[in-house]
Amino acid sequence: MRKLLITIDGPAGAGKTTVSKALADRLGYIYVDTGALYRGVAYEARAAGISTDDDQNLEKLCQRLNLKFVNRGAGTLLMSGNTNITDFIRTPEMSMMASAVSARSVVRQALLEVQRKMGEQKSAVFEGRDMGTVVFPDADIKFFLTADLKARASRRYQELANIKPQPLEEVEKDMKRRDENDSSRHIAPLKPAADAVLIDSSHISAEAVIEKMMTHIQQAFDRD
Repeated sequence: MRKLLITIDGPAGAGKTTVSKALADRLGYIYVDTGALYRGVAYEARAAGISTDDDQNLEKLCQRLNLKFVNRGAGTLLMSGNTNITDFIRTPEMSMMASAVSARSVVRQALLEVQRKMGEQKSAVFEGRDMGTVVFPDADIKFFLTADLKARASRRYQELANIKPQPLEEVEKDMKRRDENDSSRHIAPLKPAADAVLIDSSHISAEAVIEKMMTHIQQAFDRD
């Protein structure tokens, strides 16, 4: 059975993380949360006092950063050097900063090679926003997972409840603004690849989404 490189793109709150992790577990594949890499850059940029539009210093920052994923029991941790920054990158502030730095070409170029290096061995599920369009245009299977704004905002609201509670109205407003930023940016805008399988998760469970994906994956295995 050949190894596959699978990409799952889509907007915030569509359920990409839950689905990507579960799909990787089912297949015995590596799960890579590429959005966490941009959040890591945003976190370190804020810590260094670097503006999200300061390309010169963002480039220098990326050159010296050492971001890596480490599997630890219950899940995957994002390390910056020897520091675990996993719990610090999931705030609304980091979401907006990550959206801003991801629009900078110097940041995207720096992380592009990092991501492609991770995918060389295949047997991996890459979650992000431009995995199937830019980073891995030749991926074996591409999915684009979406959902309507209210459903996505409700999910994110629940996720933030134990991290940094925020009124539902603010969550929806922030998410709408991020959607607009990600979809309209000149560099690697959020959009499905021409050959991506589109799945709407607005009214179905994560398990139902995974079953739909497994159907397409099994078809790929059957063609071998």
